[in-house]
Formats: sequence, C-alpha cells, structure tokens
Amino acid sequence: MRIASIFADNLGSQLFNGIFSWQFLQFIVAFLSFFGFVLTSAVILILAERKVMGWMQDRVGPIHTGPWGLLQTVADVGKLLMKEDIHASQTDKTLFIVAPSVFLAPVIGAFAVLPLSPYVGLPGTALATGIVYYVALSSIDVVGVVMAGWSSNNKYSLIGGLRSAAQMISYELPLVLALVGVVMLTSILSNSGLGTISVRDMVTYQTANLYPGKGIGFFDFIFQGDTPWAWFFLVQPLMFVIYYTCGLAETNRAPFDLPEAESELVAGYLTEYSGMRWALFYLGEYGNMTIVSSIAAYLFLGGFAGPGVGFLTGLGNPGWGLLGNLLAVGYFIFKVYLLCFVFIWVRSTLPRLRADQLMQFAWLILIPITLANILITGLIYLLVSALGLGDFTNLVFLIVIGIVNWAMFFAFIRVVKRATSATTRRAQAPAIRALRKAPPAAQLPERAGAAGSGQ
Repeated sequence: MRIASIFADNLGSQLFNGIFSWQFLQFIVAFLSFFGFVLTSAVILILAERKVMGWMQDRVGPIHTGPWGLLQTVADVGKLLMKEDIHASQTDKTLFIVAPSVFLAPVIGAFAVLPLSPYVGLPGTALATGIVYYVALSSIDVVGVVMAGWSSNNKYSLIGGLRSAAQMISYELPLVLALVGVVMLTSILSNSGLGTISVRDMVTYQTANLYPGKGIGFFDFIFQGDTPWAWFFLVQPLMFVIYYTCGLAETNRAPFDLPEAESELVAGYLTEYSGMRWALFYLGEYGNMTIVSSIAAYLFLGGFAGPGVGFLTGLGNPGWGLLGNLLAVGYFIFKVYLLCFVFIWVRSTLPRLRADQLMQFAWLILIPITLANILITGLIYLLVSALGLGDFTNLVFLIVIGIVNWAMFFAFIRVVKRATSATTRRAQAPAIRALRKAPPAAQLPERAGAAGSGQ
C-alpha cells in the first residue's frame, strides 16, 4: 500500500507539473489557434472569393445578410447544417458516408507541421520530415474523391472521380519535384551537404547574417530575421510558379476544375452529395487552398518572418516576445491570404482547360522542366565550387542560379503560350477544315420594310 501511495503521489505531482507547465500552455494556445484557423479560414475565404469575384467582374457580390454582406457565409453555414442529408437509394452507403471524412482528414492533419510563429506551433512542427509528411497527406485526398465518385453509383460522379484521380496523381509528381530544388538549396547553404525538409527550418535558411546597418537599432528591427533578398522565391521563381500551379490542380480549382466541370458533369463527384457532407468537401477544398498557400509562403516567401519578429523574439523579454509572436502570426496570415487571393484571381480570369491540355501540361511541360531544374542546380553548384571561391562560393552560386532560373521562368511563359496556341489550333482544325469545304451560305433577303425605307 505504501509503495502504491508513493507511486500515486509521484504520478499526481508529474501530472500537475505537466499540466501547469509552459510547454503544456504553449500546446493549448497552438491547438486552439490552429483549430480556430482551420474552421474560420474556409468561411473567410468563401466570403473573400465572392467579394473579390464581384469586384473583378463588376458585380455587387453578397450585400443582404449582415452589414455589407459580411454574414452571408455564416448564414450559409447555418443553412448547410440544417439541410436534409439525402442518400440515393443505390449508393454504396458505407463508402458514400465515409468519403467526405477521408477527403477532409488529411487536410486537417497537414496543419500539424505548419507553425504560426516562432513559438506558436503544435508538437508536429518540430518534425524533421515535415515536407515528406505534407506530401504524403496531400496524396491521400484523391482516395476520398475516388470513393465519392465510385460509391455514388452515378455516371457523372464516376467520371468526375476518375478525372480527379488522373489529375491529382499527375500533378503530384511535378509538385514534389518543384520542392526538390528548394531542398537542394538548403543542402548547399548548410555547408555540410545536409539540408532540411523541415518546414520550420526553411525559415532559418531564408535569413542572412549580413544586412545594411547591422548593429543600429532601426536596421536590426527591420532586417534581423527578415531578409527578403534571401527568400528562395528570388532564387527559384520558376519552381515557385510550378509548385503553385500544381497546387491549383491538386485543389481542383479553376482552370483545373475538370473533376467538377458544371457544364459537363453537373458537379462531378459531388453530384449526389448534399447538406453537411457536401460542405465537408467544400471545407476540404478551401483548406487545401490554405495549406498550398502556407507551404508556398514557408518555402519561398520566408514564412512568418517580417520586420520586428527576429528582433523582438530575441530580446528574451516575455512582453516583447509576445508582441513578436503576434507580428509573426500577422505576417504569416497576410502572406497566406495574399496567395489565396491569387487563387481567386486565377478563377476569375482563366477558362477551364480541356482534358488533353491538362494532361499534356503536366507530363510534357511541368515534369521535364522540374527535372531539368534539378540537374541545372546541381551542375551550377559543381561548376561554381570548382572555381575555388572560398567563402564567396555560396553567394556566387545563389546569384548565378537566380539569373538562370529567372531566364528559365520567362522561357517557361513563352513555351506555355506557344503550347496553348498549338493545342488550340490542333483541336479546332477539323471544324475549320469542315467550314472551308462547306458551300457559302446563301445571303438572307432584305426585309421589305428596310427596302421600302431606302426609297
């Protein structure tokens, strides 16, 4: 009994110290922050999409529910919660019910490796294989889409699910290859040949120790921990664009929305869904938008870095540290929603691709370019290293690879333009030949009224 009592006292003391420790408080704050961010981000993005598309298309947008229509999305959420959940009679009921959860679960799980600030992050943010974890979870979404299309027992849904499987698997390859270039940069900058695939460590590699006015308070506040000239976007702009393009395809957003294709497939794999189950797919789509934008912000735009973050968090003062973390959260959310704005911009601007254009774009353009970027990055580093520049090797390498990648970026735009024109002409060729062979149409006779008025 005495041993049991001592064991219970020790266990209770450890639980008490663990619950009221700083680590546990940090976990609670991070968990609530991420949970609130995941739930509210979709609602904010839906409202933003309606407002931005209304502005771009010279429409009013939602104005009725709430001041300036700000509560329209909240009202939609209430409507979806109260709508009847209708099941078609011939569906595979088990798969039909489980499919939305299979689609949404990886979206929520991917947030585990995304820190909001230097100290606000779940335990998974320290995961050394963060990018591999993200890529693995992003590839699971297609399972939920195929389950939804197959279990609905609907030809439109089945075609939408098969389209999504082909599209998401195809664009997963260039997406991963685009990230390899960034990982190679971290291996070179580490001076040890060992880079990182941790999302958190990517921010550290996008900072520079040298900046103008180092040691002066103002310049330390602006540039310490925030050096935009060291962001990987400037060194690998083409990989940033390719990753973002693949993110558009992975989230089934326009112009890659063939799995839904309202004009062809009613709503694709979503045709038989209604109510809250349909809303789960919708929530997953906007959650994927947020994750793609978050990874792009961390790997190419410095993540939560911004003026004052590194300086305030490095003072060792709790008050200034709290302010620095709040600034970091603000910078991170600003970058994420800025990239989400581009999602909306693209949807408002570009028409849907044809199925053949979509697959050719992935296999004949994106994959060869990303493979070429990996080879060129390694070759340039070997050539620069052979020059024996000492401490300036990395700087010269970054400048050279940046120039080469920007040149590849403009060449990529030209190639895409020419490829789009060529495939369009090839698709229109039968109709043009038929039109040329057809006899000229007879001219319509003039109306009597028009002839009489001419007299």
